[in-house]
Amino acid sequence: MMTPDALRVGRLPLIMRLIGKLMAFGYRLVGKDRYDDYRLERVCGVPFIVTPSVFNPKVPRTGEFLASQIDSTLVARDCDVLDMGTGSGVCALFAANYARRVVAVDINPAAVRCADINARLNHLEHKIDVRHGDLYGPVAQERFDLVLFNPPFLRGAPRDWRDSAWRSNDIAERFAAGLDAHLNPGGFALVLLSTFGDGRVFLDEFRKQNLEVSVLAERRFVNERLTVFKVRPSKSQGDTWPVR
Repeated sequence: MMTPDALRVGRLPLIMRLIGKLMAFGYRLVGKDRYDDYRLERVCGVPFIVTPSVFNPKVPRTGEFLASQIDSTLVARDCDVLDMGTGSGVCALFAANYARRVVAVDINPAAVRCADINARLNHLEHKIDVRHGDLYGPVAQERFDLVLFNPPFLRGAPRDWRDSAWRSNDIAERFAAGLDAHLNPGGFALVLLSTFGDGRVFLDEFRKQNLEVSVLAERRFVNERLTVFKVRPSKSQGDTWPVR
């Protein structure tokens, strides 16, 4: 049975949260809090255009960290990949370097256009199919070997398209409920969660759906801890869902 410490998504100590607020203030001073402009970023040396209202994978660090975990040990040459909430398309591009094909989905129309631009910029448009829609809607009858998801961490109704990358009322419940039906036999998801938000809600929903969860990678910052969880259907209804 998992302990709260094993979940690794609890709240950080008070001093670390205060440091985080100071760092956020520093970001504002140097302009890194601006998301509504055009930016050219590089993730592990790969160039990306980030357009207005699209989640920047570099500034909050989450997209960059998840993308950095994608390699040939996780993505085989005959692998079909779903990049859920693709944003700028950063994880879709890294997966396309190895996979047979990648479907990239986002509810934000600007993100769909941005991901398509980045696929073309990196000459991977022949492998990446970018679609507009909410969660599993654009892939209703399809199954994948790998699902990538850097989800909205905060609970609540998003204020605008940009905020939809951070906030949702029910994304954890709907993602967990639909995952099994969209995985091929032996398939799994990589889900990035942070101490910044309500990551425990996702883990609770995975447990309710009898999904096994293990820790693939973890990175600690001064004000945040990021964890990439490997999530897959349980082999039997009697199995527990282990961590590590």
